[in-house]
Amino acid sequence: MKILVVGGGGREHAIIRKLKESPAVDKIWAAPGNGGIAADAACVDIKATDVEGVVNFAKSNAIDYVVVAPDDPLVLGMVDALAAAGIPAFGPRAAAARIEGSKVFSKNLMKKYGIPTADYAVFSNAAEAMAYIREKNEYPVVVKADGLALGKGVLICQTEAEAADALKSMMEDHIFGKSGSTVVVEEFLTGPEVSVLSFTDGKVVKPMVSSMDHKRALDNDEGLNTGGMGTVAPNPYYTPEVAAACMETIFLPTIAAMNAEGCPFTGCLYFGLMLTPKGPKVIEYNCRFGDPETQVVLPLLKSDLLDIMLATTNGTLETTPVEFAGESAACVILASGGYPQKYATGKPISGLENGQLPGAEAVVYHAGTRQTAEGLVTGGGRVLGVTATAPTLADAVQKAYAAADKIRFEGLHRRSDIGKRALAAKQ
Repeated sequence: MKILVVGGGGREHAIIRKLKESPAVDKIWAAPGNGGIAADAACVDIKATDVEGVVNFAKSNAIDYVVVAPDDPLVLGMVDALAAAGIPAFGPRAAAARIEGSKVFSKNLMKKYGIPTADYAVFSNAAEAMAYIREKNEYPVVVKADGLALGKGVLICQTEAEAADALKSMMEDHIFGKSGSTVVVEEFLTGPEVSVLSFTDGKVVKPMVSSMDHKRALDNDEGLNTGGMGTVAPNPYYTPEVAAACMETIFLPTIAAMNAEGCPFTGCLYFGLMLTPKGPKVIEYNCRFGDPETQVVLPLLKSDLLDIMLATTNGTLETTPVEFAGESAACVILASGGYPQKYATGKPISGLENGQLPGAEAVVYHAGTRQTAEGLVTGGGRVLGVTATAPTLADAVQKAYAAADKIRFEGLHRRSDIGKRALAAKQ
């Protein structure tokens, strides 16, 4: 089969490397891909959000199956456009992708169908939102942009002044564009966070191995929120008992709710969960594979990824095996200094051959790299994800950091405590 993967980050690189293991795959293209992905797929210069460009390329190159990985093209209706052209694809249609594309849609869905989540209110007026926050007078309080914001549209405000700043930046200064014109003001939940990616064909849900993201830029979960500075899997807080409760109260009810609303969800549905003292609650849904959760989840997948993806599209997931190795994985993100704010690019990367570490017991997923005449250089905020697997989490973490030590570029920034919380929980 000829496969096209839409996107150009670490998540897409992890998907491509896992798809390459399938005997049914003949050739993989990436749109747009990046400098490191080019070692594993043919990169084509088409933006991930160029719906027409992707459809035309798929038609003219007789692509058999398209994997739409990022949120933006899913929300824009790329899967719908491909279906209209007779090309099957992995991922939800636009109506279902609203579960991530609109926080208001997802919160109202949970409220309507009794899916446990934080209390909230919706506002399109900053003064009204501020009046509500003052009246509640409960801090911290969470302010979320309604639309997509590169994973950065959630602000946790410790004081009234911080809440006022958050509302001003989103609703008046429009730091997230139209995405922040409407906001959700939400109660702050406490407890361990868990990411659970799951395959679904709109009928059955087959969760992947759980993971733990590290969102903050600095050690000890300090600094600004990022797209993710590293991940480990499985998440020790996600016990079999918790998993059973989530399936009963969250996963299956969400699929049923989407069907009831006339927008069945197929593809990968990501559940961002908080294990509160009152039980598991949904912090957020994503309509796609998480980044960098994918970089620890897919290396543990034993089953054929293409078979599973096709089953979500064809409605045959119930009879398709989805099995994971009983090991652990850790991913350490190497970022550009200054990320998630201003950072320089174009810095030469040393230590890699053909994008990988020679002989190392780790895989390097490329998130933001470019290939130049002089070699590989940095091309984004998150540059590389170094992932290792091992029988124990401690060994996986040690291997990932040992491998990461061999990679250099000017201004390299990484956290030194990926997996620390998870390891403490296992004591």
